[in-house]
Amino acid sequence: MTMLRRRVGGAELEVIVADITTLGVDAIVNAANTSLLGGGGVDGAIHRAAGPDLVAECRMLHGCKTGDAKITRGYRLKAAHVIHTVGPIWNGGTLGEDDLLVSCYRRSMELCGKHRLTSVAFPAISTGVYRFPAERAADIAVRTTIEMLPQAPSVARVVFCCFSEPGASLHSEALVRHSGPCAR
Repeated sequence: MTMLRRRVGGAELEVIVADITTLGVDAIVNAANTSLLGGGGVDGAIHRAAGPDLVAECRMLHGCKTGDAKITRGYRLKAAHVIHTVGPIWNGGTLGEDDLLVSCYRRSMELCGKHRLTSVAFPAISTGVYRFPAERAADIAVRTTIEMLPQAPSVARVVFCCFSEPGASLHSEALVRHSGPCAR
């Protein structure tokens, strides 16, 4: 269900409540752990839906540092690619968690630009078991993605795919705040 849609520059940004594994976009972003070999939440759902070939490819990547991102094929997903990014675990905000989360979105958008992807869907990175405050994370997600659009000119559609309506509301509020008066 679409909660909000706004145009920012040449891209359409959308907030929805859905299962990210079902989206037909060029890439879905996986809120991964450092091993990249699957886990709980979004990570586990993506690995289950993509099938065992995803784990095999992820083994070849030798993990991923917090704040970084790596790309694989999507295998059995509708999405052609999975961008795996490792969000920070919330420890009160004094250990650089904001900067690490910003880096997750930056690196993911850089990969979109490098691979000339036209559409990408993000989950609410780090807001599940990593306990990053949801409102703060939504603001970082939307602001950073909008800031990175010029570095990924091929991206025409960005989806903020939320697990729940409260999460989608936070992303919608952030999108209104950061999309400016020129957006529709």
